[in-house]
Amino acid sequence: MMMQHTLTQLRELKLDGMARALEEQATQVAVGALSFEERFAMVVDRQVAWRDSRRLERLLHQAKLKHGNACLEDVDYRSGRGADKRLIATLGTCDWLRQAHNVLLIGATGLGKTWLACALAQNACRQGFSALYLRVPRLFEELRIAHADGSFSRRLAALARADLIVLDDWGLTAPGAPERADLLEILDDRVGVKSTIVTSQLPLDQWHTYLGDPTLADAILDRLVHAAHRITLKGESMRKKDKA
Repeated sequence: MMMQHTLTQLRELKLDGMARALEEQATQVAVGALSFEERFAMVVDRQVAWRDSRRLERLLHQAKLKHGNACLEDVDYRSGRGADKRLIATLGTCDWLRQAHNVLLIGATGLGKTWLACALAQNACRQGFSALYLRVPRLFEELRIAHADGSFSRRLAALARADLIVLDDWGLTAPGAPERADLLEILDDRVGVKSTIVTSQLPLDQWHTYLGDPTLADAILDRLVHAAHRITLKGESMRKKDKA
């Protein structure tokens, strides 16, 4: 009876990890040989692990990654791909996020840019950072609707709060004046305080032309390219290789 009351109180306090550990200890005869301090340490360790696991689940759910199972441990470093093992290992420490740097992933379609971006975002979530995956064409449409229904400021604030945003498929559709202005607002909120990953089929030297307006292009690229790590993927399409 006393045990059940304790378990109920732990769950009311949202200490589900401790409650589960206590239940398990009650069924394990060997635990009786341990001291109180040892048993209590096991219960606390279980709560910490449970909390970290729930936090990771929440961060990954909020990130909405296109490739939810992508992880840096599975990066393909085959010769000629352009995946710099040393650079990616450095990015794996997430110091670039702490320093509010960006990552630019460039290469032809099918080379794994989106997958690698999701792997970097997943790694960020594992280290406690919030992330958000966005396709640029769809983002433009969402922002157009947000302007119309009056929710643009809230949407902008939500984007600014994310420690990392992934802007996928940059350069597929040419932005008009409203889209350029929105991009500048998003990136201006992030420069020096938050990080952004961009994936694009366009070579970096074509981004200025893609953006159109020279003045806004200068402002956008200054906020995005400055202090950015660049990865240019090369070789044959990974989709063709997987299919073969």
